[in-house]
Amino acid sequence: MVKRRVHVAAAAIISEDGRKVLIARRPSNVDHGGLWEFPGGKLAPYETGLEGLKRELHEELGVEIQRAQPLIRVHHEYAEKHILLDVWQVHAFAGEPFGREGQAVRWVAMDELVGYPFPAANLPILRAVMLPTEYLITGEESDEARFEASLTRALTEDGVRLVQLRAKLLDESAYLARAERALTLCREHGARLLLNGDPERLEHIDADGIHLTSERLMKLERRPIAEDKWLSASTHDRRQLTQAGHIGCDFVTLSPLRTTPSHPEVAPLGWHDFQQLVERAAMPVFALGGMTRFDANHARAVGAQGIASIRDFWK
Repeated sequence: MVKRRVHVAAAAIISEDGRKVLIARRPSNVDHGGLWEFPGGKLAPYETGLEGLKRELHEELGVEIQRAQPLIRVHHEYAEKHILLDVWQVHAFAGEPFGREGQAVRWVAMDELVGYPFPAANLPILRAVMLPTEYLITGEESDEARFEASLTRALTEDGVRLVQLRAKLLDESAYLARAERALTLCREHGARLLLNGDPERLEHIDADGIHLTSERLMKLERRPIAEDKWLSASTHDRRQLTQAGHIGCDFVTLSPLRTTPSHPEVAPLGWHDFQQLVERAAMPVFALGGMTRFDANHARAVGAQGIASIRDFWK
């Protein structure tokens, strides 16, 4: 049986202070009735995602989009149909949103979204909405004072809110000691800290999650940490992206997008191949490999959550 293909545009409408997102409740007489969703609807023939979204938000909520950018594209298989959710993050709009079709709408704090029931296809969108657009990977640093100074600067001056503690040159006890200090700094600035390495490290440090190397990722059969922690992984090809989806990663890095000084022998993906891989990823993807803040909008335009970097954030 050939499945029906449905293309839907949806919006993550962000409040002016950046802390809340608007969600709507599905009518009881439709599929997944009573569940919450990000507002939007099916595209009319020949509409682009943004064109359809502008029309839908005017019809459903009485608002006009003023500024938006791609957030994530989600392919999801139901028993009878294949659905593509083309999701945009709306940063500015005109009008006061209300349920013009009688549906309930509600502004919800980002960290409270997990308390609302959503259709399964919306789960990657939840992760994308809750994640920032910049992912700092810490540089190798032997001196603890310099390490703390670099991390503090990134948190305060650059406003980084997602950090991966990568320190391959440290032994386990030194790594855990550094992780304690890094976690304190991240907590003070409202940032999340992920530990790079063995998931058992969370038994010693109550960080926000774990980042898996691609080698560790490919050896796993199931998600190695609790659902209330963030799980990310390094990926480099479609096979690893598929495995990340299989074990339930919340997001991944995909690299190298460009040739890097640390791995000059590795062929870069380039923007075209990167976009093709991201299109079918089952989760938010950060572009990694030669990325700077100047690449952020380009990365978002081809489907990335944002950029991950060591050099551009770690001074």
